[in-house]
Amino acid sequence: MTELRLTDERVIPKVMNPRNGILREHIARYRFAKDFIRGRVLDLSCGVGYAVPIFLADSNRRVITEYVGVDIDRETLEYARKNYSHPKAGFVAGDACDPSLYSQLGLFDSIVSFETIEHLEEDYNFIENIITSLKPGGIAVISTPFGRGRGIECSNPYHVHQYTEEEFTLLLSPFREVRMYHQLDETIEEPVPGKKYYLMVAVCQL
Repeated sequence: MTELRLTDERVIPKVMNPRNGILREHIARYRFAKDFIRGRVLDLSCGVGYAVPIFLADSNRRVITEYVGVDIDRETLEYARKNYSHPKAGFVAGDACDPSLYSQLGLFDSIVSFETIEHLEEDYNFIENIITSLKPGGIAVISTPFGRGRGIECSNPYHVHQYTEEEFTLLLSPFREVRMYHQLDETIEEPVPGKKYYLMVAVCQL
C-alpha cells in the first residue's frame, strides 16, 4: 500500500503529533457527536477512519450497532481498513453526492459529516441525500467553517463554498429541528455573544 500523504485536508492521527491543533480539533468534533448518535451510523467522508475507536469505545458499544464509513478515495479506505478495523465497522467507497450510493447503503439512525459540504458544488443535493438516508427521527451532525458567503471565492483552494451562518441554517432548513453550535479550538458550545469562532457544528433532527 502506498503511504498516505499528510495534507491540510487529511488528518492521519497515527503520523501526527498528538498535540497538533488540527488533529485535536477534528477529534473534538467526533467526541462531541458521540453524545448525539446511536444505532446504525454513517460517517460521510470518513477519511482514514479514526472515528471508529472514538465511536466504538467500550462505553459506547451498546449505543452504536454499526458504523459505516464512506469516502471517495480508495487508497484512504484501504488505510482505514488496515488501521481501524472493528467487528462493527465497515468502509465503503463512494461519492457523497451520488444518490445511488444511499440506495445501496440503506437507512441510518445517525449520520455524521465533518468538513465535507464546503467541498461540494452540489451542496443542496448532498443534504437531500442525507435526509433520505435517515430513519424518521434520525440525527445528523454536520460541520463546516464560517465564510464570507456561498460560492464566494476563498483562500482555501479545496473549498467550493464557505457559508455564513444564515446560509448554512437555510441549507439545513428541511430538517425538523436544527441546533447550532460553534467551535473554537477543542471547545464546541452554544455560541457566546462577542466570542469569535471559526466553525459551525449543526445537530439536525429529522
